[in-house]
Amino acid sequence: MITRKLVQFGTTVFAEMTALADKHGAINLAQGFPDFEGPGEIVEAAVHSLRSGRNQYARSRGHPPLVEAIAEAQNRFYGLDYDPMTEVVVFNGATAGIAASMLGLLNPGDEVILFEPFYDSYPPCLALAEAVPRYLTLRFPDFALDESELRALVTDRTRMIMLNTPMNPTGKVFNPEELEVIASVCRDHDLIAVTDEVYEHLVFDESEHIPLASLPGMKDRTLTLSSAGKTYSFTGWKIGWGTGPKHLVDGAQAAHQFLNYTIATPLQEAIAFALRDYGEGFLAQFKAEYLARRDFLVSALDDVGFDVAIPKGTYFILADFTPVFEGDDWEFARWITKKHGVAAIPPSSFFRADAEEGRRLARFAFCKRMETLEAAAERLRKMGG
Repeated sequence: MITRKLVQFGTTVFAEMTALADKHGAINLAQGFPDFEGPGEIVEAAVHSLRSGRNQYARSRGHPPLVEAIAEAQNRFYGLDYDPMTEVVVFNGATAGIAASMLGLLNPGDEVILFEPFYDSYPPCLALAEAVPRYLTLRFPDFALDESELRALVTDRTRMIMLNTPMNPTGKVFNPEELEVIASVCRDHDLIAVTDEVYEHLVFDESEHIPLASLPGMKDRTLTLSSAGKTYSFTGWKIGWGTGPKHLVDGAQAAHQFLNYTIATPLQEAIAFALRDYGEGFLAQFKAEYLARRDFLVSALDDVGFDVAIPKGTYFILADFTPVFEGDDWEFARWITKKHGVAAIPPSSFFRADAEEGRRLARFAFCKRMETLEAAAERLRKMGG
């Protein structure tokens, strides 16, 4: 029997659509995992650690080489200084970090502001914490933030703002003006912020990733989450982390110690190596390759007739399918998977306040080999036939 806290959420949409893609032999542009390997040198670092006897429990807050590398990276990229032993914590992926943060920092009845469409784990984690979500809908195609709508959501029970930038599934990168709005609301109402920044190194065009913690008055009230999976293409390793002031890290750690306690030591050592030795040269090539993938899939969808919101970050595209299909997003996702052999995500499940906003959209992932994207484009071109 499933607890009442979770029964409303059912099975995650990612598992459902991946199973449907497998059943029908579809190209899986639904779930966001690469169909290629990350750098071999990072794999070899893990192998070396496995073979060197580093196979016992690591420190619960994070293996010292990794927390030191995380703190150094935060300083190198953003000028943020954190004590690696007290202001960094390592999780079983950023998703576990989200759960630990909400369970460790919220009390029953606390209100949390979420921007929708949201990453699907946010509401279930809030339900487990017995906290109350308050939703602000960002609308296709630019997903702009309205300050008056944000301020109207704040009550005397508001405790936290949860921010995802670059944003899954929209591909939005919050600009400096929008970040300052969020920061000012936090400062004005003494709120904490938890930020999901796992796509921090995947930003395109003129956009820049700016951590909320770097804004005036925000470092001491922001817990920043990120991970290795998206940057280094090792989503199955599940190495995530949080950085922030000691009182927020302590809160997340209070839950983490009883959820996972610690994370695989050899993989932590390998990601420490990655953070130390895979710097700007790797990241520049990484971004260029993803920009080419983005531009290719945007063009393919546009050619078919979709109305595409060009993403400024992440490796997802949201597109309005109504020019090519009559029906809602679930009907479209099942139809395109079964009939045309390309799987996409129906994003209405990422909305609560205004699910209608998502019922005309589909999310496509471009974290795939160019050969995969070319094969998908060929199948998509037949939709008009």
